[in-house]
Amino acid sequence: MSDLKKTFHVKGKDFTHAGEASVNIKNMLKSIGLDPKLIRRIGICGYEGEMNMVMHGGDGILSIEIDSDRIMLDLNDNGPGIEDTELAMKEGYSTAKDEFREMGFGAGMGLPNMKKNSDQFNIESRVGEGTQVQMVFFLKT
Repeated sequence: MSDLKKTFHVKGKDFTHAGEASVNIKNMLKSIGLDPKLIRRIGICGYEGEMNMVMHGGDGILSIEIDSDRIMLDLNDNGPGIEDTELAMKEGYSTAKDEFREMGFGAGMGLPNMKKNSDQFNIESRVGEGTQVQMVFFLKT
């Protein structure tokens, strides 16, 4: 498999196009013949991250990088940042607004699901500056 990198722009509060980047990533991974279980894990992480950017983050970038032994998802937004990342990682904790909860989002499982489904997970956030999440998925050789 040759090295590949693709970047998608995610617009904050744009629920009309929310999820398109993660669907494109999932389809791209299917087209190169990856294991469906791995595609599912990456799809979950991409979707959870993308929806967090749409709801909380403002505009952002979702990138995927594929090389011979790993796939990396990198999410960067210019949103409000997360005050307490340790608290945000707890299942069920959510700062979602009522309007997003009414749409079925905001159960507080986004970040925990991303950590659970990736092989490596890192989050860095600064209040007033934004958040970066990096996830790595190792390819079996």
